Order: sequence, then C-alpha cells, then structure tokens
Amino acid sequence: MRTRHRLTRLVVASVAAATAAIAAIGLAAQAAQAADPPGKPDMDVRFATFNASLNRNAAGQLVADLSTPDNAQARAVAEIIQRTSPDVLLINEFDFYEDGVAAELFRDNYLEVSQNGADPADYPYYFVAPSNTGIPSGFDLNDNGVVGGPDDAYGFGFFPGQYGMVVYSKYPIDAGAVRTFQHFLWKDLPGNLMPTEFYSPEEQAVLRLSSKSHWDVPISIGKHTVHFLVSHPTPPTFDGPEDRNGRRNNDEIRFWADYVGSPARSAYVYDDAGATGGLRPGELFVIAGDQNSDPNDGDSVEGSIEALLNHPRINTSVTPSSAGAVEASALQGGANLSHTGNPAYDTADFNDNPAPGNLRADYVLPSRALRILDAAVFWPVQADPLSRLTGTFPFPSSDHRLVWVDVRLPHR
Repeated sequence: MRTRHRLTRLVVASVAAATAAIAAIGLAAQAAQAADPPGKPDMDVRFATFNASLNRNAAGQLVADLSTPDNAQARAVAEIIQRTSPDVLLINEFDFYEDGVAAELFRDNYLEVSQNGADPADYPYYFVAPSNTGIPSGFDLNDNGVVGGPDDAYGFGFFPGQYGMVVYSKYPIDAGAVRTFQHFLWKDLPGNLMPTEFYSPEEQAVLRLSSKSHWDVPISIGKHTVHFLVSHPTPPTFDGPEDRNGRRNNDEIRFWADYVGSPARSAYVYDDAGATGGLRPGELFVIAGDQNSDPNDGDSVEGSIEALLNHPRINTSVTPSSAGAVEASALQGGANLSHTGNPAYDTADFNDNPAPGNLRADYVLPSRALRILDAAVFWPVQADPLSRLTGTFPFPSSDHRLVWVDVRLPHR
C-alpha cells in the first residue's frame, strides 16, 4: 500500500555490480523458480506467503473481477502460485467476503485453470474469516477532528474486509480447531507499546491489536498437525511522531512470539471464542505473513521482527532469497544504496525515491522441529522469461513477492 514512482536505472557500473552479486548468491534457487518444482516426497511440505495485492477500492469489486477468468492481475498471481506450487499458502491483501465467495472464485476460475502452460493448482481446502479493516470504531483514531473514514476503522480500510486474507491448503484444515484473535484488545498485551498519550482512555479501552486479524489454522498432514499462524501487521508508517502504527506493528508481531513461547508467557492470550493460552510445548507451527518489518532497513520499531527471528522455538537456519532482488536493488538505486541488509533477502519492491526502497517484509518461519530443506523468494531476474509475472511498476501482479519454505515433518 505504498505509492511508487517510475523505476530509475543506474549506470553500467551498477549493473555490473548486480551481476557480481547474483553470481555470489548462486543461481540454483532462481533456476528452481523458472520451472515447475519437482515432486516432493511424502511429509515434505511447502509453506508459502504472498501479499498478492488482490484488494480492491470498493466493496464487491473483487468478486466482480474474479467472476470471469480473464482478469490480468489475477491471472499473473495465479501463475506465480502455479509455478511455485505451495502445499499450504497464505494470501494477504485479499478482500474478505462472507461464505468465501471470493476465495472460491479465485480458486475455480484462476488457480485450477492452467495459466500459460503451468500446471493447475488444486486446493480442496481454504479458510477465510472477518478482518478488522474498514470496521468503524466510532472514534477519531487519527485525531484529525473527524470521526469516520478508513483511518478511524479498527484497521485501515475503506470498507469492511478490505485487505483481508485467505489460507489455501492441499491438506485438510481442522476447521473446528481454528482460533481467531480479531477482537483481542491491544491494551491486554503485556508490556504493549500503545501510545497512551495519543489515544484517549475510551479509545484505549476498545482498540484491537490486530489491524486485520491473527489466525491459528491447524493443518492436518498425515499424523501431524501443523499450526499455520498467519497475520498481516500494519505498516509502520502513515502516522505522526507518536508512531502509533510502528508501535502497533511491533506488538502485532510480538503476539506470535508470545503465542509460541512458554505457557507462562502466553497465559494472557484469549481468542474470539474465549479460549485462553497459546501453543503447547512441542506443537508444530509455521508463522507466515507480510509482517511489514525489515530487520535492517525501513521504518520499523527497532527489534520488531527480531522477536521472531531470534526466538528460541523458531527455525531460521535458511533465509529465503532470490537473484532478482539483488538485481533490482542495484538497478533501481535510490534508497537501496543506503541499505545495510542483504538485498538477496528482499521480498517487496517499494518506492526507491526517496524511501523506503526494497525491503524484506514477508516471512515463512517454521518451528525448530521442522527441518528446512529449501527456501526461496519468487523474484526472477529480468533475463528470465518469468520476470513478466513480477515486472516493474506498475506491477502485473503485486509489489510483494511470493516466499516459500520447504520443511520436512519429523517421523513418528
């Protein structure tokens, strides 16, 4: 949800530097992206997250766009999914509709239809639920003197459900065991960073932590249950010196850190059905989503995403990467030139002039009991024919890239 300017290209020296960097990280992962991935042995599962920008400006528009099989953006998004073939997939920025009508239309008209020769993607199972976006709070949350509008909703949105999310799975979803945390109050997070000097006591009493929602979606894979923990924290921007969005972003991320921590650490948690506590020790999980937080660059509160990256129960032994991100960083220049993080790990192509440049925003983070076999970001280099799916602004699919991680489930 950032405004882009036209991309600028640097001189030949920058291109040479990009080529060297691409060689340094290797082309193996990029080659895997360029073709349909080979079949995976039993109990090896690919989890993925993709902020696909399948949000629309008005209620009903996404359903209208997906009702026919010829929407260009939806076709590009579907082809990316088909080329990477996730087994379990979170899509962020997918408008919520009751009864899953949009989710089913995208599956039936796009995912299950071959796009440019790619194998169709069959997802018998999906999960959707309401989002805080666009739901009026009744308060002047942005303190502009007017009550109403997208910035005064519980989560930024022009209509209820805008910028929602959907989970697709090739494995059964234990729908009866799903937990949602849409109504969890920000004030109930211990040690929260809510700017109490900015929000009135009445506002503090009703503010929800999730800008969209947090979901624990149990996936049944053979004899295993893997908890797919998904969310989409607010961008840490579009606010003032009080940094209300940056603080909320930090706390939305920390919720999962506590949820997968010790029972004492997660005791405060309650879900929308009134059940309390987090995951039990030893339960398998994968945290996924557009976290809107880069560990090195951008506007996040310091240490936000590190709450997950440095968590003792989370496996970060392999970092998803791409050669295309390295190339883009060098070609686009601008804010990217001052970044301190490795551009190979970037997952989002944001405005370079003046800021923030390309960032690592999207994550798939398995629990330590899940061995990581491989991981990548779908960001082809410009010479790859599949770069037509990611492109440059205005993007044919999204300003974010699909991120996938292959894990091996432990034997029982």
